[in-house]
Amino acid sequence: MKFFVDTADTNEIKELAATGLLDGVTTNPSLIMKSGRSMKEVVAEICKLVDGPVSAEVVAMDFDGMMKEADELVKIADNICIKLPLTLEGLKACRALSDKGVQTNVTLCFSANQALLAAKAGATFISPFIGRLDDMNIEGLDLIAEIRQIYDNYGFETEILAASIRNANHVKDCALIGADVATIPPATLKALVKHPLTDKGLEAFMKDWEKTGQSIV
Repeated sequence: MKFFVDTADTNEIKELAATGLLDGVTTNPSLIMKSGRSMKEVVAEICKLVDGPVSAEVVAMDFDGMMKEADELVKIADNICIKLPLTLEGLKACRALSDKGVQTNVTLCFSANQALLAAKAGATFISPFIGRLDDMNIEGLDLIAEIRQIYDNYGFETEILAASIRNANHVKDCALIGADVATIPPATLKALVKHPLTDKGLEAFMKDWEKTGQSIV
């Protein structure tokens, strides 16, 4: 499974990129707003920090507007991935951009039928939002499983990018189901390494090592 981080905070991205675990970044207008910076400026900086896809979202709602914005965004860096809304206009733009060899991420997916349309439109990534479905008492992980089965049935190459991840169990369950990518908030990504027994074991090892009076260097 690939790990993307869902943030526009370049300090967080720099820290996580240094671990070697980061495969890409997703942003959206809300995350850009939180950064308090120019969209093009912050996206350009992110693209220099990671080699993998960096999703930058269009804000136009019509095909022509999306294409104009996409043309501007792809000039920023070679690893830009254009994020598009799951609407008919967005799917039309997805097809046009995919035909030009531009990476696309179709976002705000809440049904298997929507994911099927995105795959037929040539999307590089489809972003099902599992946490938001959970908020409505709908099992978000069921959507990941349905998309996985449909894509496998027909050999679609679109990658399932599990989004709106709220906790470590979401990551584990998406990996078990077979999602290709998980885009994860920085705090949740860091929490994946945590386990109380790991902490307890390290504490015991360090106490025993101190008693030896030795030094490795």
